[in-house]
Amino acid sequence: MKNRIALVIVCAFSILSLHAEIKLPALFSDNMLLQQNMETPIWGWAEKNEVITISTSWDAKSYEVKTDKQGQWKTNIQTPKSGGPYMIMVSNGTEIKTINNVLIGEVWLCSGQSNMEMPLKGFPGQPVKGGNEAIVRSQNKNIHFITVPRTTVLEPKSDFEGQWEVASPKTTGNFSATAWYFGSLLQEVLQVPVGLIHVSYGGSNVEAWMNEEMLKDFDLALELPKKESDLKSNPNRVPTTLFNGMLSPVIGYGIKGAIWYQGESNYERPFQYKDLFKKMVTSWRTLWNQGDFPFYFAQIAPFDYARFHPNDNKEAYNSAYLREAQLKASKTIENSGMAVLLDVGEFGNIHPADKQKGGERLAYQALVKTYGFEGFEYESPEFNAMEIKGSTVTVSFNNVPNGITAYDKEVTGFEIAGENKVFYPAQVQLRRKSVVLSAPQVEKPVAVRYLFKDFVKAEIFSTGGLPMSSFRTDDW
Repeated sequence: MKNRIALVIVCAFSILSLHAEIKLPALFSDNMLLQQNMETPIWGWAEKNEVITISTSWDAKSYEVKTDKQGQWKTNIQTPKSGGPYMIMVSNGTEIKTINNVLIGEVWLCSGQSNMEMPLKGFPGQPVKGGNEAIVRSQNKNIHFITVPRTTVLEPKSDFEGQWEVASPKTTGNFSATAWYFGSLLQEVLQVPVGLIHVSYGGSNVEAWMNEEMLKDFDLALELPKKESDLKSNPNRVPTTLFNGMLSPVIGYGIKGAIWYQGESNYERPFQYKDLFKKMVTSWRTLWNQGDFPFYFAQIAPFDYARFHPNDNKEAYNSAYLREAQLKASKTIENSGMAVLLDVGEFGNIHPADKQKGGERLAYQALVKTYGFEGFEYESPEFNAMEIKGSTVTVSFNNVPNGITAYDKEVTGFEIAGENKVFYPAQVQLRRKSVVLSAPQVEKPVAVRYLFKDFVKAEIFSTGGLPMSSFRTDDW
């Protein structure tokens, strides 16, 4: 009889525990980092129609929210200025979940394809320049990061398997190199904790990071998936799959902004990319419901993309067109900026080893445009105007406060064309903030191109060391 009573008691407690269980997403776990000075969202799951209490140690405040019929709950908590470590407690009256070592600071989303995914330790057989040294020096209790694992699914997910890590040589080697160089420079300059949420998948196209609503107005080269079998071949290039599997679980988390390194897998469709990319950015901002947060992105580096089409290479496959689309996008997307990487490309490797330049150039954009720093260059030189006099063309540039330089090397990457639309290599006279171009074959020039080819190496830089993007003045 006693054994039966004991069994009943044990079962009762088990049922109580089952119904009382609180579940928090991986984002809300030990070592998490919250955006400072924000009404930041927090959410989770419990028994339906339960009252959940969230208590925050930094201000001793409590917040109450009731779960819905599906057991989901969500509310906002007020974060202070940067600091920590703190603690958050989530309770339903019978169970308490405690989140420890919570820091408050600046949180950035880091997304894209393989050049964002490439870890500090490098890919097998493909090193990151200076990566090992960066890992050795990476001990920093004020940088926390979390990586969403690769997942492709048909329907949006609400969570993922992962955990926040504190920066140390043990943890940083497997983390995104671009995101690391971006975040570590921010932390060094801002002197506040920095959190990095890494969501990327090698080989992915931009359509995979968009949902069906975002894509409805586009004539897609790839069909939307309808069943699991549609995901068997190149699921990272199937529209909506990465939005569903990887981005969806982090949408709404409090962030300062986002960085993005993608475009290589869209090089075959460059003329659609500008509009697709803009739609993605504006739609993400709408879904986050945190305003037009900053969005900084890397222009793809030069590479021999022609190798992917040995028998049917088309002019449109020249990756300069994709770089052009990204440059145009930077002018049409509000609160955005682009880091030019024309000087780091490798002819035979689509994953440039120099990830520090990209990460830090993205940080330059954020430090000036988002955080208001001054006194250093942060944007690459850009075409401003051309003035034609007889057989010469003078091309002037923006974003050159201290002038341009070729570092005493010959400049051979300019071409000019007349009305016959045939381009010839230009002779170049370098001035402080402009270049003068001419070619014996072109008596009356009408158009200029600069390094508008698949694989090139940057020739013109600002004196701050930022390379000028390839460009063209024609639309032929």
